[in-house]
Amino acid sequence: MDELVHREELSPNFDERALPVTMVVLHYTEMQPVETAIARMCDPEAKVSAHYCISEAGEVVRLVPEDKRAWHAGLSYWRGHRDVNSASIGIELDHPGHANGYRAFSDAQFEALVPLLARIVKRHDIPRANVVGHSDVAPARKIDPGEMFPWDRLAEYKLCLPRPEKLERGDPFDNDASFYLALERFGYDITDGHKAVEAFQRRWRPERIDGEIDGEIRAILFQLLLDRDRGAHR
Repeated sequence: MDELVHREELSPNFDERALPVTMVVLHYTEMQPVETAIARMCDPEAKVSAHYCISEAGEVVRLVPEDKRAWHAGLSYWRGHRDVNSASIGIELDHPGHANGYRAFSDAQFEALVPLLARIVKRHDIPRANVVGHSDVAPARKIDPGEMFPWDRLAEYKLCLPRPEKLERGDPFDNDASFYLALERFGYDITDGHKAVEAFQRRWRPERIDGEIDGEIRAILFQLLLDRDRGAHR
């Protein structure tokens, strides 16, 4: 029995981990109804899965045990790891996505996510900086969970990094190349620079996503790195 999991629909789409768990990756399903998404993640021919799926009504479904490697991140990268599946727990959020009428995430879903994520983070000692979206680890391919995901509310529970409120330097990087190097240092794959900037904006300045490097996002990135180097952000 598990008080945080309402039911299991175990998927055959998993294998063994090659790395310890140090990350959580949040996704949206972009399929409706939720049973369609669950069926796909349990279809051996689809070769996709996640550890959990949370419906818009707040039902938590376990698909893959946490000690196994679910197939949710695909070709991805974060902070030196290219096998993100091996290093992460994947949580799918039942949601229409950008293709089917993007909208705010439901309160019931968020309220189910918080205790589940809190337990995962505690169990595996996951740093807040490693609770990320699919777009963070695959910026050239993915945009989920998107700009309306309530990262700010999640940060209030200390389950992810908050957006910096105080920016100590207004425009700290001399040129775009130095910004890209700093973005890679923070954790992003910068192979497609424009998409990497969009992913950073989607997470840290969702009110304007244009892929353009400007003074505000330079200041936000600098503050994130400064806080990390000071040990303020784990």
